[in-house]
Amino acid sequence: MAYRFTAQIACGFDDPDQDDCVMAGVAESDDEDGFSLLFMCDFEEPDAQEVSLGMDTHCLVTPDQGTAYGCVREVELDGDVLRVTLDPSSLDALGLADPIVEALLRAPAVDVARMREVLSRILAYGRPGAHPRLINL
Repeated sequence: MAYRFTAQIACGFDDPDQDDCVMAGVAESDDEDGFSLLFMCDFEEPDAQEVSLGMDTHCLVTPDQGTAYGCVREVELDGDVLRVTLDPSSLDALGLADPIVEALLRAPAVDVARMREVLSRILAYGRPGAHPRLINL
């Protein structure tokens, strides 16, 4: 059964003068107790060390800093539901029990639009073999 939550917050950050990395995410709230999905990638193309470590693709971070690289298999926005399908082998690293996470988006429309724009770029970053097979944003 999919993990479902209501996202009151959506964001997209991609200013190299202000941000450490390109980041898009959704969260239940702005406190540390709520569930969140944060998608990230670097501004620059991956270097040789990142390639050798398998860090040459998008990164997903969940609460408690669960982290996995190249784990998103599908992402789809259907109305106000963001559905993310993950590689089952990443679940332990992410601290999740199910490979499907659905966020009911209740964030301001302008923030959702920004998240969609930035998330599309993040998921196209790096090694082509790690790109999701479906991106419908």
